[in-house]
Amino acid sequence: MADTSKPLLIKRYASRRLYNTETSDYVTLDDIAGFIREGREVQIVDLKSGDDLTRQYLLQIVAEHESRGENVLPLAVLTDLVRSYTTQAQSVVPQFLAASFEMLRDGQSKMLEMNPMAAKMPGFEAMQAQQEAFLKAMTTGFANNWSGPGREEEKTEEKDDLSAIKKQLAELQKKLSDMDE
Repeated sequence: MADTSKPLLIKRYASRRLYNTETSDYVTLDDIAGFIREGREVQIVDLKSGDDLTRQYLLQIVAEHESRGENVLPLAVLTDLVRSYTTQAQSVVPQFLAASFEMLRDGQSKMLEMNPMAAKMPGFEAMQAQQEAFLKAMTTGFANNWSGPGREEEKTEEKDDLSAIKKQLAELQKKLSDMDE
């Protein structure tokens, strides 16, 4: 039985093949993405050198999804990520992104805790989309503030988007409250 509390150890051989140490078989990037979607943490190490390659492979998974048209990261976010490597923002951007994703996960978890049937409820997908839009607004807002002046029109649109998201979230919360009664 696999211990799911520890990261799943994947070893990369010299042939670049990836070996799952729990199941003793070879895996692909899609398999690794599936493990992560299932909630597993993974650690990918080079068998010979022992170097941790996890970050490199996770970035490769994201890049492959993006190249297939499964766009999750807005262009402005990608641009600002690249920009952050050449500015003093290096220390701020990773913490900001981590906090934003943590907030998104917490919001979804709390929603499901309040009402486990929420995942099957009409409108739950809309709420998830709103949370994603909120995250996008937050990251784009950060990018706009970081990138400098001349983007006032975009900031106004983001405020309008955020207001719409807040209104829709309040409506969904009211529907949930009505369901409990």
